[in-house]
Amino acid sequence: MCRKCFSYRRPGVRHSIFESLCLCRSSQSIASGFLSLWDSLNFKKDREFVGITVLFLDEKVNSVIHGFTPVGRANHYMPSLKAGSIVKVDHFEVAKCSSMYKKTDHPFLICFISLTIIDEVITGAPEINFTSRLDCSTISK
Repeated sequence: MCRKCFSYRRPGVRHSIFESLCLCRSSQSIASGFLSLWDSLNFKKDREFVGITVLFLDEKVNSVIHGFTPVGRANHYMPSLKAGSIVKVDHFEVAKCSSMYKKTDHPFLICFISLTIIDEVITGAPEINFTSRLDCSTISK
């Protein structure tokens, strides 16, 4: 784990908030609200399916980050991704988000790797307000 990576210490599920994520492949964890997912298609190659793009909502109001899982792992993660649930995501890569693929204002992207684990959090979950109104500037158009 990077020296600057740390877990948000609070009773319940141990995790990092989006602000504390660092650029690396590590044992970082987030616990967040799962907003939505959609198929990512390559329009230059006859709309070829290349993976799944997901949106996560942090404990902080209007803090949204997007994630991506490549086509080879998409079916593996689909059962764990239910809109409106709170999920814990462990062991992923954090990368800088290219402006070409940017879905949110967050500078980073969560990349699912072969070690990534996604579990729904039933007890000890952080409080996430799904009904809070997301600022239109939070999600890029």
